[in-house]
Amino acid sequence: MALEEAALAAEAEEIPVGAVITCNGEVIARAHNLCETESRATAHAEILAIEEACRKLGRWRLSDCTLYVTLEPCSMCTGAAINARIGRIVFAAKDARAGACGSLVNLPFYPLEARPVCESGLMQEESLAMLREFFSKLRKHHE
Repeated sequence: MALEEAALAAEAEEIPVGAVITCNGEVIARAHNLCETESRATAHAEILAIEEACRKLGRWRLSDCTLYVTLEPCSMCTGAAINARIGRIVFAAKDARAGACGSLVNLPFYPLEARPVCESGLMQEESLAMLREFFSKLRKHHE
């Protein structure tokens, strides 16, 4: 489902990142990047999904939730997940340039309010292929 969201982002000429949040095995939120569409730096898939999950559950503490995302969350999104007390983050592709769950920095390692368990690699190849295709098209468009 996160890959489906990422595909929607790519169709909208957004960086193809999608996020899904589950609670007790049920999908409660899904979103994709909308930074360009909304002219909002904080409109990352993870932030939008966290906001939707909080609205649906009527609470801001999401410790019983899992965040699935196609690309390793940046520091802003990892910080939001920590602040929301998300219990688990599962991401597909690592992001050496901006990843904050172990690649560039490891925010869950620090003694903050919560420490989500982070797992990577689930559907990594599919996510990387989508990102490569998106940036390849973008480069060709700007040549």
